[in-house]
Amino acid sequence: MKICVIGAGNGGQALAAYLALKGFDVALYNRSAWRIAPIIKNKRIKVEGEINAVATISFATTNLSEAIKGRKLLMVVLPAFAHRDIAKKIAPLLENGQVIILNPGRTAGAFEFYNTLKEEGVNKDIVVAETQTFIFASRASNPGVVKIFRIKNAVPVAALPSSKNPELEQVLSQVMPEFEIAPSTLYTSFNNIGAVFHPATIILNTGWVETTFGKFEFYFEGISPSVAKILEAIDAERCEVARKFGIEPMTAIQWLAYAYDVKGTNLYDAIHNNEGYRGIQAPTSLENRYILEDVPTSLVPISAFGKLAKVKTPIIDSIVQLASLMVGVDFFSEGRNFERLHLNGKTVEEVKQIMEVGE
Repeated sequence: MKICVIGAGNGGQALAAYLALKGFDVALYNRSAWRIAPIIKNKRIKVEGEINAVATISFATTNLSEAIKGRKLLMVVLPAFAHRDIAKKIAPLLENGQVIILNPGRTAGAFEFYNTLKEEGVNKDIVVAETQTFIFASRASNPGVVKIFRIKNAVPVAALPSSKNPELEQVLSQVMPEFEIAPSTLYTSFNNIGAVFHPATIILNTGWVETTFGKFEFYFEGISPSVAKILEAIDAERCEVARKFGIEPMTAIQWLAYAYDVKGTNLYDAIHNNEGYRGIQAPTSLENRYILEDVPTSLVPISAFGKLAKVKTPIIDSIVQLASLMVGVDFFSEGRNFERLHLNGKTVEEVKQIMEVGE
């Protein structure tokens, strides 16, 4: 099977290398050349951490058409705020039979991507899917050098419409056994754990981030007992919204056991029992994906779904407001709100239907 990884940040490089090491023909695409210049030249990616090896991919390119031509599986590994843009760029290039997976979709990612392709007039026989989270905890030190701190045990993934799940499973069973097929994108979207762990932690550690430029361990030092209590409150709001849409969610503690085999009597203990987070440094500033991705494409849509279902989300809303003030962006207006998702005026039942069948 020929695979294309779209996006060459730490996640894209890690996934491209991982798949190449498994013997697949892998192409790597990135919009800017500087990030992949060494990989374009030598086709190699060095992997450190849980895997120590040098992977050789087929090629790396800044030409999207060249990257996806003849590729069965397209793994999109971009910040979720870039999903709409890449959907527009990829629309005229798609071929029948291709499978597109957003790694991850955050909340309503596959739905936004699917609708963007429809708006662009795509009528090819393709599959659009999203994962609930990214398969690795990883960081890139240099172009062509990436560290995988931990490979998660399992990651839920679902297609939109859900009727495409058997086709999705047939492809993924050959490639990524860690992926488990979920009933629909309602499940993957509402079990968005990044919404819980990322934005509030960095907001509550803003002074430390800006004073030290992120020279502390994000999870082990940034999540103190008091910070963990805030994360638990956000998690409770997320889970209550999910239940209103017919989904029995994994709590953050349950997810840590599912993905990492770690346990704890509370979220603080569970996080600090996870050696997969050991050594992961904090972002160097607030201008990073924990804010610019997770707030507009995770917290904003969860808040919107909550308002529709008459679930109050005061802690989630407060984090969105603080993030908006700190970086100077009105995330409630600019994020995945119901206007941008074209869900205004819909009922809970109508939204459930749309998130399962796409329309």
